[in-house]
Amino acid sequence: MINRHTGTGGCENACCLKIEHLSVKIGTDVILDDINLHMHCGQIVALIGPNGAGKSTLIRSILGQRTYEGKIAFHSADGKQTKLRIGYVPQSPAFDPADPISVLDLFTCCISRRPAFLRAGKALRERVQTCLARVHGESLIGKRVGTLSGGELQRVLLALALEPMPNMLILDEPLSGVDVEGMELLMDMLDEIRKTYDLSILMTTHDFSMLPRYADRVVLLREKILCKGTPLEVLNSDEFAQAFHLGGAK
Repeated sequence: MINRHTGTGGCENACCLKIEHLSVKIGTDVILDDINLHMHCGQIVALIGPNGAGKSTLIRSILGQRTYEGKIAFHSADGKQTKLRIGYVPQSPAFDPADPISVLDLFTCCISRRPAFLRAGKALRERVQTCLARVHGESLIGKRVGTLSGGELQRVLLALALEPMPNMLILDEPLSGVDVEGMELLMDMLDEIRKTYDLSILMTTHDFSMLPRYADRVVLLREKILCKGTPLEVLNSDEFAQAFHLGGAK
């Protein structure tokens, strides 16, 4: 049984990411128009929409990589605005199977100033093991990154995104390239992480089968927010059928 976050109202007594009246234009083209969205800590929010709907633009805006109009602010549980710490997992990065770099080497490059070609010391190795333990991936430490399966690579990237511990995780198509069993394992892990560390998770996906079981809220985007609510509310909506050309079928 998935333990869902029940806060569906305001942001009282909960840390909250507030996106207010966010718009993005490129020249005269409107990419995003008046986006308003609140995300509470402890929630999994799925961002869906057809290709070209503006999902990546919204993510880049939150990451500070895109100029926008409007406001993005993060408030702690006491209502005070504070700095948002984001962990980001990009979509399907490619690694050469012939590359000798190991998971330990990758962490060494990312979380320390030590060159990867120098052997990691005991303290650094223990720190990497602690990071991998958060995603039950301790056994992956010596594997070459290019030989990891899709699910194993997602675990490693997720462990990297959690060091240091963020307020919010953003995952771009985390289910892409992962088999059905791997999808369930990954979503179980995300559910465990959000409950253990009380952080919010925003993920984009084109696989809707997992949403009713795992997501607290779903946001349907196509330039504007067309619909938002529980997974069943959005997936059964006329807006969803129209956005994905389902001919009104629900």
